Amino acid sequence: MILRLSSPAVRVFLVLLAMALAAGLSYSGIRNVLAVRDSGRNTLDGYQRATRLEPDDSSNWYLLGRYWQYNLEEPDARRAIRAYQTALSLDPRSADTWLDLGMAYETEGDAAAARNAFVQAKRAYPLSPEVSWRYGNFLLRRGELDAGFAEIKHALEADPKRGAAAFALSMRFDPDIHSVLERVVPRSEDAYLNIISALAEQGQTGEALMVWSKLADLPPHLPLGESFPLLEALLKKRQVAEAQRVWDEALSFARLPRPPDPPGSLVWDGGFETNVTGGGFAWRYLPFTAGVVLTLDTKEKHSGNRSLRLTFNGLENLAFHDVCQFVPVEPSTPYLFSAWVETRSLSTDQGVRFGLRSVEDPNNSVAWTEDVRGTLPWKKVELPWTSAKDIHELQLCVSRLPSAQFDSKIRGSAWIDDVVLVRASAESSSR
Repeated sequence: MILRLSSPAVRVFLVLLAMALAAGLSYSGIRNVLAVRDSGRNTLDGYQRATRLEPDDSSNWYLLGRYWQYNLEEPDARRAIRAYQTALSLDPRSADTWLDLGMAYETEGDAAAARNAFVQAKRAYPLSPEVSWRYGNFLLRRGELDAGFAEIKHALEADPKRGAAAFALSMRFDPDIHSVLERVVPRSEDAYLNIISALAEQGQTGEALMVWSKLADLPPHLPLGESFPLLEALLKKRQVAEAQRVWDEALSFARLPRPPDPPGSLVWDGGFETNVTGGGFAWRYLPFTAGVVLTLDTKEKHSGNRSLRLTFNGLENLAFHDVCQFVPVEPSTPYLFSAWVETRSLSTDQGVRFGLRSVEDPNNSVAWTEDVRGTLPWKKVELPWTSAKDIHELQLCVSRLPSAQFDSKIRGSAWIDDVVLVRASAESSSR
């Protein structure tokens, strides 16, 4: 007998079938939600409950394995291995599971099984930097330097931000920096910069300069600020000649033209024509500091396109030395400093002046120009200055010394432009 779809019996059957399917799906969904909730508790009980609720979900077994492997209170590599093996029986293409299984086998002293697990991870995800990194670490620990360095290099090619970590790791196995740079570090701007930044932070300027030379060979195209960590480390260690070389190369790498400073001036961007600040031999200042606002003024300038304006709010008796630049100089050499200053309603008996300080001077003495205050049109201030023996670096600052008078809170504005430091001629040095 053939039942028609429209017959009552068939309709009842279909309804019951739909209800059964819905109930099954609903139960499955509830189990999944509970399993996710339990595994999210990050506890042994939670992971075990998740594997019971959803035994066919490989991620639950993987998380249980990680608990047993990395739990500090009760690690159990053997239980971790069993959990990983169950996870892999469900998902044999999981590179993460193979990697952790390899680590667990190595912990248990089974190097052959560990190697096989790392190889399987490599097959599952050959382009993964994490797989190459961890496999490379395993090979290095086994003393297989060529193969280990090759894997670390693959990791860096995919993820250059690992440069510093890869460099430090490799130097433990091969202390020859030239060898490590050739065997491990790819020709990559990001990898080189990552290493340079780390070495500079540690004060290892000699090694950082070697890596910088490799970077310069590319040649790179990078923002000037990328050179600041190395420049700061060099200046801190008073390696002025090296800092000058890196600065010149960094300007070239950044494709920045030289500012229109007068010929022979050692002050970089004395007219405040560029937007480069904050490191190297550029100006260093913040737009806002206590009692004063600094702006680049395109309307009021002595020459060029703009000047630096300082606006004092009249609320502070400032000791201001916050617009500075480091300048490379030669020892025992006479120089002539000059700058142009304009002021408007600049109050108190202490206006704006310039201070020149030899960085290496143990006495920390400062040569001061005359100060400019009140309301004056553009005025040139000058100061002859001679570097002492063994002095290679000058710190030049725009300053205001605190006032000793009752009405000491400075207010008003000052403009700075055309700041210059040149070797003094025989005629100027005799004046």
